[in-house]
Amino acid sequence: MQPDRIIRCLAALAQEHRLAAFRLLVQAGADGIPAGVLADRLGVPPSSMSFHLAQLANAGLVTQRRESRSIIYSADYAAMNGLMGYLTENCCGGVPCDNAASCEPATTRKSA
Repeated sequence: MQPDRIIRCLAALAQEHRLAAFRLLVQAGADGIPAGVLADRLGVPPSSMSFHLAQLANAGLVTQRRESRSIIYSADYAAMNGLMGYLTENCCGGVPCDNAASCEPATTRKSA
């Protein structure tokens, strides 16, 4: 991913409702969640939810599709993985981590 795209993604996630919506979409899987259901779950007015979802879509973190009268949003897992990969590509001094769930540089690892 290019740095300008990374910045857009991080900026989009740097807001409470957008971060919560994105996490719900990640949990929902490929089926996604209708915009109205997201708004209800987060206790956000539908007009505000539309604004937040547009920000996530503009950053490339979510996709949308129309089903009848609903717009269904889904997380873009390739974009999410690209963002995570960018943030962690030089983790642990460039050496593969023993346990990816708890990466930390070798100089700070505790001896077993």
